[in-house]
Amino acid sequence: MNRVILTPPELPSAALAELKQWLGVTTTADDAPLLSLLTAALDVCEGFTGQMPLEAECEEVLPATAGWHRLATRPVQAITSAELIATDGTRTALDAVTYAIDLQAGGTGRIRLPGGETRVAVRFTAGLTADWDALPKALRHGLIRLAAHQHRERESAGAAPLPPASVAALWRPWRRVRLT
Repeated sequence: MNRVILTPPELPSAALAELKQWLGVTTTADDAPLLSLLTAALDVCEGFTGQMPLEAECEEVLPATAGWHRLATRPVQAITSAELIATDGTRTALDAVTYAIDLQAGGTGRIRLPGGETRVAVRFTAGLTADWDALPKALRHGLIRLAAHQHRERESAGAAPLPPASVAALWRPWRRVRLT
C-alpha cells in the first residue's frame, strides 16, 4: 500500500489518562513515551483488524489506468480529491467530472479513473470514528491493554508476537480479512 497519512488522528488526554490509570502511573514524566505507545497500538490495531480505528486524512497513489481502483485503507468515510502526478512530480487537480467515486457499505472506497500515463494521488478521510470516546469499547480497551503490555515489556529480551492473545480476543470481532 502506498499510503501517506496527511493529518494523523489526535489522541486526546482521555486516552493517555486511561492508559496511566491502567498502569497505575500518576506522574507526567512518562507521558510522551506512553503517547508513542498508544500511537503504535493504533497502527497494530489497523494491521490486525484491517480497519483504521481513528479518522485521519490520507493519500494513496494509484496507477492512472482506466477503470475502478480500490483504496487499500478502510473504512473510507469520504474521497475528497484526485490529482494527476506527472513524471517530474508536479501535480494537477483532476476535474471532478472526469472521475467517479463509490463508497461501499463495508467501508471500501473506490475511484473510477479515465486513464492516462501517469499516477493519481487520491485524498480521502478514513477511520471507524472521529474521536477516542466514540471507539467501540473492545477496540479501545485493546489499544490500552496493548500499550500497557508494551510499556511493561520494554525491558524484556525477546520480541513476542503482537498483539498478545488477550488483545487479539478483543479485536477479533472487528477483523476484516480480504482475499486478493
